Amino acid sequence: AVAPEALEVRQVPYSTFKIPNLLIALDSGAAKSLDDRIDWDPDRRPAGEHWPAGWAQPQTLASAFRRSAVWYFRDLALAIGGPTYRERLAAFEYGNAAAPDGSDLFWLDGTLAISVREQVEFLARLVRGELPVEPASIAALREVARLDERSGHVLYGKTGAGPAVAGDFDGRFRGWLVGWIERPERAPVAFALFATAPDWASIARFRREAAEQLLGDAGVWPEAP
Repeated sequence: AVAPEALEVRQVPYSTFKIPNLLIALDSGAAKSLDDRIDWDPDRRPAGEHWPAGWAQPQTLASAFRRSAVWYFRDLALAIGGPTYRERLAAFEYGNAAAPDGSDLFWLDGTLAISVREQVEFLARLVRGELPVEPASIAALREVARLDERSGHVLYGKTGAGPAVAGDFDGRFRGWLVGWIERPERAPVAFALFATAPDWASIARFRREAAEQLLGDAGVWPEAP
């Protein structure tokens, strides 16, 4: 069992930050649509050994979200800027709402931090329509964040992960799966899972399996047919 106080400990959001980031990008005009394309510049954003297949190429906002292409969102962060981030994240009540001027790594380097409870509260406000965000931006998020559908229930979410020790991609990893489930004739359910695992492969496998098991046990996600 997890100690209740663990739900209040702020953690690095990693790529789960792409949920508010996409909303901020679209609402601020830094991105006009999910089709906004940025060409990859290998001199400016050299490929790392740990880069997944599919990163080292041009990306749209939609493909970068789905592939978790960090370089695209680093470029986007510089276009949005610290003042806009701080204003929007404070309005979202998103963790500590920290976004330094000129930073394109603040959601990865420990500057921005959010707890499990705060993730759930943010997502709950999102699905209740309580965020100061344009409906078109929410619609775009729903399009790219859709993960699965079962028996009329739709699972939306975003993963995120990073090494427990900065730069050590061979060691332990911390990771998230956060999102919500839309259910027929019932209110949506927001959720957040945060875990630590021995390595990248373990966290990548565990977070989706564990989240679906827990959501199934809670009676909000049907079993696979």
